[in-house]
Amino acid sequence: MSKSHVQLVGDVSKALATLRKEIPETMQGFGAMAKSSLQDGALSELQKELIALAIAVTQRCDACIGFHVKALIRLGATREQIMETLGVCTYMGGGPALMYAAEAVRAYEEMLPPAK
Repeated sequence: MSKSHVQLVGDVSKALATLRKEIPETMQGFGAMAKSSLQDGALSELQKELIALAIAVTQRCDACIGFHVKALIRLGATREQIMETLGVCTYMGGGPALMYAAEAVRAYEEMLPPAK
């Protein structure tokens, strides 16, 4: 049975809201680190999100894949940019990374707004 990345991101977002309520300092610290890490600098936010997707794939984190694919779509990443990133993941991570690269493709295709 296939998982829905939209549902997964929604479910994890709800659990993260619980964590924000119950361990606010930890979550504020993590949020500040994420915001600071992803700001435009020598690398653009888009480039940094591609790196984050690559790490999510090679670390085999389904929820991370969903969140970073969602961010990449928001930032206007092209299919080609995502596919090239997944190619590097496969090169560096072998077969297991290839399976999660396929999950990232599924997430992208599920989350991409319909063509007009």
